[in-house]
Amino acid sequence: MKKLLFLTGWLIAFAGCQPTSTVEPSSQTASKNHSKASAQSQRQSNDFYANLAFRHAPVHYQDVDRTGSHGLSGKADYITAVDFDGDLNAKNNWNNIARGNYPGKAVGYYSVVETTTHYFIIYAFFHPRDWTDVFFLYYFDEHENDLEGLLTIVRKDGSTYGRAEGAITVFHNDFYSFKAAASSLTNGREDIDGTFTTQNHNGVQRFKTAQEAKGHGLKAHSKLKPGGDDYVVYYPSQTTSESPSNIYDRNVKYKLVNIFANGGLWQSRFNTQLFKNAKQFQKSVGRGTANAPWNWDDGNDGGDLGLLAGGMAYYPAELVDQYFNGLGNFSKQYVYNPYLGIE
Repeated sequence: MKKLLFLTGWLIAFAGCQPTSTVEPSSQTASKNHSKASAQSQRQSNDFYANLAFRHAPVHYQDVDRTGSHGLSGKADYITAVDFDGDLNAKNNWNNIARGNYPGKAVGYYSVVETTTHYFIIYAFFHPRDWTDVFFLYYFDEHENDLEGLLTIVRKDGSTYGRAEGAITVFHNDFYSFKAAASSLTNGREDIDGTFTTQNHNGVQRFKTAQEAKGHGLKAHSKLKPGGDDYVVYYPSQTTSESPSNIYDRNVKYKLVNIFANGGLWQSRFNTQLFKNAKQFQKSVGRGTANAPWNWDDGNDGGDLGLLAGGMAYYPAELVDQYFNGLGNFSKQYVYNPYLGIE
C-alpha cells in the first residue's frame, strides 16, 4: 500500500492494490505458443536458470525506519522468507516477526521465463509487515505481508548469461521502467523513468535496486536512494541467507529461492492458509492486500495482453513490448514459461 499522509488518500491506494482482472491463460493458448517456439529453440536447464538468476540478481538497498512501535526498531523493514517462522501460515507473520527467535534471514525469490531472444527474470522481496508510524492510520494504511519486486530483461547476445537491458519495478500499484546505461531501449507506451546505476560485486556489475521503508515500494537505486544512514545493503547468494547485524549493515547476503521450487510459492498457491484466491496473501492485520507476482498490476497502464494483473509473470514479453521501444530483435514466442505450463 502506498504510504499516504492524509486519510483522504488511503482510499485511492487501497482500491489500486486490489487487481480485479487477473490474466488466466488457457491451456490452448499455452499449447499453441509452445508449438511455435519448440520449432525454433530448446529451453535451458534448471541449473542454468538458477545461475542466470544469480548472475543478474541486483545489489539491493533497503531503507529502514526506526520510528514507531510497528517498525520494530527497523526489523520490520528487513527482507526475509515467506516461511521465516517455519510455516506457510500468512496470518501469523505480523506477530511472529516481532519475536526475537526470528531474526529475519534474507531471501530473494526469483523465476525465469525464456523466449527465443530473451530471458525475463522476476525478483521478489518479502516483508512480514507493511506498516506506518502514524497511529491513526494503523488500520487503514497497514497490512500483514508485503511482496514487491522487479522484472529484469536480459537479451541473448551470444554470451553465457546475456546482457541485462533494463527492468520494470513494482511500486505498490504502479510499475516503473528503467534502462541500463548502454541500452537502446526508448519510451514505449510508458515513459522510461530513469537509468540503472550498477555496483561491482565479485567481478559482476549488477543493477542497484532500492526499497523504501514501511511500504517497501521498489525502484532503481538512482531514483530511490535511502534517506539518512539507516539502511541495509543486500548481496545475492545461491547458498547463504543472512540477517542484518543492525540497521547499518552494508554487507548482508540474501539467498535466491526459486518460486517454482518443490513446495515453493507457486506450488503453494492453493494453500488457503497462505493465499486467498491463489494469488493474494492472507492476512490478520490491516485493510490492504499483498499480491503474489502472478497478480502484480499497474492500475492504469491499460488492458492489453501483458498489462492485466499477473501479466508480468504470465506474459512478460508482451508487457515489455508495451512498455519499451528500441527492443531490436524481440520474440514473444516462449520456449520456457512455467506460469503458462510451457516447460
